[in-house]
Amino acid sequence: MTPLVFTFSSTFTVSLIGLAFNRSHLILTLLCLEGMMLSSFLALSTWPLLFQLSSPLPLPLIILSLAACEAATGLALLVATARTHGTDHLKSLNLLRC
Repeated sequence: MTPLVFTFSSTFTVSLIGLAFNRSHLILTLLCLEGMMLSSFLALSTWPLLFQLSSPLPLPLIILSLAACEAATGLALLVATARTHGTDHLKSLNLLRC
C-alpha cells in the first residue's frame, strides 16, 4: 500500500468514525460527511496518476458536484432546523412530530 492510498483510506476511516461517534450536533455530522466525500474525491482524482492512465476519468467531477449538492442541502436543513427548533442538537429533534 502506497503512502498516498494509506492517507486517503485513513482520512475516509477517520471521517467515518467521526460520523459514527459524533451524533450530538447536526453540523458535526455534516462535516464528517463532507470529509468522506472529499477524501473519496481526492482518491478518485489521483487514481489515473497511480495507474499511469493517459486520460483522466470524469468520475471525480461527478462526485465533487454531488458533494457540493449534499453540502448545500445539509446547510439548508441546518438553517431550517435552527429556525424551527432553536438548536441543532440531534437529540432534541423529534422526527415523528411535524
